[in-house]
Amino acid sequence: MTYENVILGCWAAFLLVWALAALGVKRDIRGGYASVWKSYWAMRMAVAVLLLSFAIRFGHLAGSARSTVSNRMLLFRPTPALGWTGAVLTVIGIGFAVWARVALGRNWSPRPAVKEHHELVTSGPYEYVRHPIYSGIILSALGTALTGTVFGAIVFVLAITLFLARIRKEEQIMLELFPNEYPGYQARTKRLVPFIW
Repeated sequence: MTYENVILGCWAAFLLVWALAALGVKRDIRGGYASVWKSYWAMRMAVAVLLLSFAIRFGHLAGSARSTVSNRMLLFRPTPALGWTGAVLTVIGIGFAVWARVALGRNWSPRPAVKEHHELVTSGPYEYVRHPIYSGIILSALGTALTGTVFGAIVFVLAITLFLARIRKEEQIMLELFPNEYPGYQARTKRLVPFIW
């Protein structure tokens, strides 16, 4: 087993969990059911390209064709220690995101939204950060980027950009929905990094 296979397996598990969990979400107030496959096509594409890059780089290509493709897709060649560090970060990040997704339950949405019978979830990883799914995905993307691939770096930058832009909108929705509870929750938890920020 290689660190590349561990990272690829984590992202594949993440996509599977998200696809299955998206089937049971609450209805959005504005109508329609949120589905991970119907929105944010750019993020889906980036993840798909990342998975494809790992499959090509470490898959069944032979000899010189494999090394030519590998060299074009690398920003740098990581040491085994750095590669395994990336794999560990990816495992922890995906685990944290999945834990958060399970804790959020049917209140999850792929975009900022108000759900029918919306609930303020403050248990599980939400005790430590207000956006643990984002924290987990960003950590996983960092771990993937440590493998030196161009696509890993792109996914890391896209994750940070997308999620930082979404946080303000989501927090505004939560303040409107829970004007009495959410300010206290904000005061006792951090946004993305437990105990820091």
